[in-house]
Amino acid sequence: MEPPHNNPQSPSAQPIKTPPGSREKDESRFATVLQVLPALGAAGGVERGTVEVAEAIVRAGGRALVVSSGGPLVRAVERAGAVHVALPVASKNPFVMHANAGRLAALIEREGVDIVHARSRAPAWSAWMAARRTGRRFVTTFHGTYGGANWFKRRYNAIMTRGARVIAISAFIAGHIQQLYGVPSERIRIVHRGVDLGRFDSKLVTAERVVKLATAWRLTDGLPVVMLPARLTRWKGQTVFLDAIARLGRSDVRAVLVGGAEARAGFHAELEGQIARLGLESVVRLVGQCNDMPAAYMLADVVVSASIEPEAFGRVVAEAQAMGRPIIATDHGGAKECVIAGETGWLVAPNDADALAEAIRRTLALGPDARRALAARAVAHIAANFSKEAMCAKTLAVYDEVMAAPGAQAPKP
Repeated sequence: MEPPHNNPQSPSAQPIKTPPGSREKDESRFATVLQVLPALGAAGGVERGTVEVAEAIVRAGGRALVVSSGGPLVRAVERAGAVHVALPVASKNPFVMHANAGRLAALIEREGVDIVHARSRAPAWSAWMAARRTGRRFVTTFHGTYGGANWFKRRYNAIMTRGARVIAISAFIAGHIQQLYGVPSERIRIVHRGVDLGRFDSKLVTAERVVKLATAWRLTDGLPVVMLPARLTRWKGQTVFLDAIARLGRSDVRAVLVGGAEARAGFHAELEGQIARLGLESVVRLVGQCNDMPAAYMLADVVVSASIEPEAFGRVVAEAQAMGRPIIATDHGGAKECVIAGETGWLVAPNDADALAEAIRRTLALGPDARRALAARAVAHIAANFSKEAMCAKTLAVYDEVMAAPGAQAPKP
């Protein structure tokens, strides 16, 4: 199988007038780009990536618009110099989706949008119809495997393959798109998610922030911390993690599960029951959602990503390395692309509590010099390959490419 293109060389097009208020103008950038996603919640990589790309468009001299149903990150979009338009694009109701297509088409015409970039399935159907109706270029980002257990589900998911260019957030996702949906490699571009190195930098985290979290989470001074940051859902591997902590057989560690339960109160209760059954009440902390993840990483002696299904990218894996923390991740999906096994972290078989326990044991045994050397390699690796700046530059290169290509409108289904 031919690998998808990853670094397209995009010719520049003639510039048009740049909007007032844009920063660091680059006259080769001219596009007005409309990004569409269901909502602007604070926690997700999709949402943060949307804000970061919007800021990059404005900095490059273009105009950035974002359509969503709203959320905490609307203010971040506006601070970036972009325009947010609230529409009910989170709805999966076919009548609402059809109405949204008309609303988006009117917005596209009114604002002179050049590129429509869809980041999720329900709004992508409306955005695709609007782009076809107005003759605008259509780009999608494939953020996950989405699950395709039946024909109807695959058909629904396939809207994310209708972009003139389909951005895959990892080589793993690119392969999935090719194998399951038959998208030719010429239309796929790999753009890994990027870490904000201005936020995930150990030198910028104050002692006060770390102490505040340690106090809130009842962490005992001097005891090593093994942390699994992930929302509480079964495929993220919390049950495997707890089994591994039990196999570790140590009472002088603290295992911290960071992440909100969202609508999964039943799974939270199941985890509490597992903790009691394993006799880990004094060892494990279920601390819920954390709004200061850089400080959380600084508390960790080991960070674990135990997903039993492949991660599309694995944001925690990249963030932990950016913070110089030892990472143990499961050996599949996007994590394999982000960790250099044995150099910047370790990979273990998925759903294998014994292998995970052994990896945690070895990592906790690292001496100070080995930990410093690992941290230096990990930080340099993320800075060179997985920065927010790299993600934004590659995304803008995709925009350049579709603007320069004749007939780059969205293909018909």
